Amino acid sequence: MAGVHPAVHGFWEADGATKTFTHALDPGLLAAHIPREGRVLDYGCGYGRLTARLAELGYPHVLGVDPSRAMIERGLRERPDLALRHQSRLPLPDADGSYDAALLFAVLNCVPDDRAQRAVMAELARVVRPGGTLYVSEVPLQRDARNVARYEQHSKATPHAPYGTFTTPEGGLFRHHTPEHLRALLADSGFGLTEERTGTAPTLGGHQATRLQLVARRS
Repeated sequence: MAGVHPAVHGFWEADGATKTFTHALDPGLLAAHIPREGRVLDYGCGYGRLTARLAELGYPHVLGVDPSRAMIERGLRERPDLALRHQSRLPLPDADGSYDAALLFAVLNCVPDDRAQRAVMAELARVVRPGGTLYVSEVPLQRDARNVARYEQHSKATPHAPYGTFTTPEGGLFRHHTPEHLRALLADSGFGLTEERTGTAPTLGGHQATRLQLVARRS
């Protein structure tokens, strides 16, 4: 997978880099599966919102990594105390098994391409130690009329795109997945599912969406 990386959509170097992220983590779920002294990778950290949240919750060893230079620069301006790193390509420079856990929050939603998704998952499987934890939170396929219309509009314009892909008026490109797709990505990458929760989360556009949280252990 060397050199394979989801392309940084221009949205994330421009308008997207000014957005306020709202996809929250569950402190109880976090504490139940990730020890506070563990080494944690926040992959696709954006401007480090969750990296900062983990620090507030008493996690002292957290590194945030993102392929968007604008996001990392913003994060370091706002929170120079955080460990944030711009990483434009895979593989990561970290050794195998460098982390006890990794977070992947609303990242696959920003990676429409199947091959790029598999590359991300394979790299996380490499850098998370055996027995370590991956905490994933994503927006699955929605059933409301607004989202269904977006999916269908994109499918008509781009017939070969996976169903659930859509664009926003600002130019963002996103994809909502079936729960089965997310579970299969975990299993195929060597992560065994240990807990699953559903709930809701506010979106970048100010709407409420169903969300799916998955916690898995590295085999």
